[in-house]
Amino acid sequence: MTSETLWYANRATGAVCLALFTVVVLLGIAVRLRTRLPGLPRFGTVALHRSLSLSATAFLALHITTAVVDGYVDIGPLDALVPFVSDYQPLWLGLGTVALDLMLAVLLTSLLRDRLGHRTWRAVHWLAYASWPVALVHGIGIGTDAGTDWMTWLTVACVATVITAFALRTAQAVRAARQTPAALLHTEGAH
Repeated sequence: MTSETLWYANRATGAVCLALFTVVVLLGIAVRLRTRLPGLPRFGTVALHRSLSLSATAFLALHITTAVVDGYVDIGPLDALVPFVSDYQPLWLGLGTVALDLMLAVLLTSLLRDRLGHRTWRAVHWLAYASWPVALVHGIGIGTDAGTDWMTWLTVACVATVITAFALRTAQAVRAARQTPAALLHTEGAH
């Protein structure tokens, strides 16, 4: 493969990762909200979330591999795993590495979910909410397509949908908190 081919592959897989991980976050929120997607039973939403998570992870592996294999810039395997040690754009590449490390924690605990228990898995799974914006900032800072119209629109669409879904998730959590027995007792005692 030529360096130019690897460069295009790296750019393409980065954009695909943004789109796929956005859908994964949206599906994760849909699962938590117990939302049924049209044409799918509830467990179908969970299955789709898991399948797309693995697909996104495969594209992420391709994204990292093309960055390491491409000799145009000096990014080694250590640079891809240890944040902020690279000589090449250490901040932006380091943020990508942080996002990768967070996603690896989510992936590993998801694979070991039955052994870890639900509480541990869920606590670590919250890292996905941190990983997504860190990866987004990585792409904006280091991505050669970040200033193009198509990438700007893709980024805006991804951010808008995740913010909307997160707002719905937060509103649902607030409503649920108001429905707890302690909250109901507090409300009844106020009258």
